[in-house]
Amino acid sequence: MKRLVQITLIALAAASLSGCSTVTSTWNNWFGDAKSRPAVLEVLTGPAAGRVVWSAKGDDVTFPLSIATPGDRFVVASTDGTVRALAAADGRELWRGTAGAKLAAGIGSDGRFAAVVNRDNELVVLDAGRVVWKKALPTPVIAAPLVAGERVFALTLDRQVIAFDALDGRKIWELRRPGEPLTLAKAGVLMAYKDTLIVGQGARLAGVDPLKGQLRWEASVATPRGTNEVERLADLVGPAVRQGEVICARAFQSAVGCVNAERGSALWNRVVGGTNGIAADEQVVVAGDASDRLSAWKLANGDLAWSADQFQLRKLSAPVLLNKRVLVGDYEGQLHLLDRDTGKTLSRIATDGSPAATIALLGDTALVATKNGGLFAVKAE
Repeated sequence: MKRLVQITLIALAAASLSGCSTVTSTWNNWFGDAKSRPAVLEVLTGPAAGRVVWSAKGDDVTFPLSIATPGDRFVVASTDGTVRALAAADGRELWRGTAGAKLAAGIGSDGRFAAVVNRDNELVVLDAGRVVWKKALPTPVIAAPLVAGERVFALTLDRQVIAFDALDGRKIWELRRPGEPLTLAKAGVLMAYKDTLIVGQGARLAGVDPLKGQLRWEASVATPRGTNEVERLADLVGPAVRQGEVICARAFQSAVGCVNAERGSALWNRVVGGTNGIAADEQVVVAGDASDRLSAWKLANGDLAWSADQFQLRKLSAPVLLNKRVLVGDYEGQLHLLDRDTGKTLSRIATDGSPAATIALLGDTALVATKNGGLFAVKAE
């Protein structure tokens, strides 16, 4: 445990070092240097390109928030441990439960079971809002658990993967692999592709047999570079995104890249800084960099489609792609809708004035969660 704490602290230092220009810019935002202030928002004209169809309120968010999207509902968790399922159509509460303690990570759900991790480092699984079991985890967890195939998968900070039976909490297997000297204290990649578990391992995506915990393939998203371990830190940052058999992800402050999950082979990557997750649809992959410049690359070959710098230093959230629109939030709780093909800003929606923490996509609806606990369901016109 001592080594893990040291690794985590060093990784946090690495994050600070890698993003030092962003830290400096933030300081200058308040103490002069007009060039380093957040970009002034454009004056927009014309009809709105999106609207809030319903909203709800929860507790403040002080952990790496995720939103599960099983079936026809959003499953959300609050810092205080409250877990809720909300109908995607109208925000109606379908069930509510509590994990019994404040949360460190969450949430994963298959529609029936929901899994979170509390600050005692316990994996807590609920069935329709009722706690059915808890298990202590060996090392800290930040990434949301994954619930699939009547199994619950947890990814620890040292990139160990543990599989549990969703019904009774029995440990089925664990995967320990030689890792990088440092790991990033930020939510990693854990998702499913057909009958394969996809896991971020350093700068690589790994395909794992979900039944046995055996490695099937590995593919690099980035090639770490640098003269020391801190500079070479390039862990994959969640969430990753899938389009067909292609999965794309961000390597911390290093690159954005895509792999073919059917063959387990790298397709392309582009060197670009940044620390947030990315978005993709059948045409493009979209990501922001360390200065909040947005770029779009063609999914098929990685060619640059456009770059947009109208949101520089506005502390953007990870984007999503919604009905041929790019939806992204900023530090003032403003939601921006951009044209997917050009990067031009089409519309803007105000929320509760607090930073957009995360955005989840379900069909033609995006759910935006803010730091103050606001939930805003958005549709693009």
